[in-house]
Amino acid sequence: MPPARSPWPWIRTLGGLGVLAVLVWSVGTGPFLAGLRLIDAPALAAALAVGAVTTVCCAWRWSLVAGGLGVHLPLVSAVAHCYRAVFLNSTLPGGVLGDVHRAVRHGRDAGDVLRGVRAVVWERTAGQVVQLVIAVAVLAVLPSPVRPYLPAVVAGLAAAGLGLVLLARAVPRSGASRWARAARTAVADVRAGLLARRTWLGVVLASAVAVAGHLATFLIAARTAGADAPLSRLLPLTLLALLAMGVPANVAGFGPREGVAAWAFAAAGLTAAQGVATATVYGALVLVASLPGAAVLLVRRFPSRVSGDCR
Repeated sequence: MPPARSPWPWIRTLGGLGVLAVLVWSVGTGPFLAGLRLIDAPALAAALAVGAVTTVCCAWRWSLVAGGLGVHLPLVSAVAHCYRAVFLNSTLPGGVLGDVHRAVRHGRDAGDVLRGVRAVVWERTAGQVVQLVIAVAVLAVLPSPVRPYLPAVVAGLAAAGLGLVLLARAVPRSGASRWARAARTAVADVRAGLLARRTWLGVVLASAVAVAGHLATFLIAARTAGADAPLSRLLPLTLLALLAMGVPANVAGFGPREGVAAWAFAAAGLTAAQGVATATVYGALVLVASLPGAAVLLVRRFPSRVSGDCR
């Protein structure tokens, strides 16, 4: 009997569809369509340029972490893999299938699939942590709908961080149990791939620039969608929408991002429709910025017709 498939991919997709259904019921299809109609050539050109910078930064971070874990990854190959992953994330349900693909592909090329997967998991985790730190810092300075709750959030994050540190120190140095082996592997990965002297600064810098690029694209989307509020007012709202993108329950990137943008814009005194339009434009700009990944996918799919063995 074949093994039962996990229901989580369907649950995540249905979650994204549910959020979109609620938004369509609340604000109609107008904001989605209006946002797409407002996209112009300057916005597309800016998205392509910013997308190139963020993709290279993410590839650099991945290359650093992979090298620390002992699975060498040249920067050029990492950029190609990242472009393809962004394109797949932007077009397939769940928002993570592109990253799964690049993790497995690199692991196979390097001869160690598990280590290749761990490299992607840790570099993605590092990016999310840096984004969260930047978000907390910005939300603490600028007014936003979540500012009253920020002290509790900071306390919770500090407690979680302290708990992880204590847990890492308590990891047994010996023992054959599955938990002990997994814990030792995780601690070793973090030390070698993220906290090593030759990797941590590059990981932080690459992650910070990538976050800045995502924010810039979202602000471009907001201006394209007609939001004329000052940047000090828009920046916290875009950060909240970016944090929502970390939830792997979407349809081709759409779902929680639009839901949080609608709520945040409305709570900040703008309109939910403007938030939906901004998030829709952002999704379209990200898709356009990821189109070089489609070319990479085609080259890898038909290597003999293009340039022989491209690996």
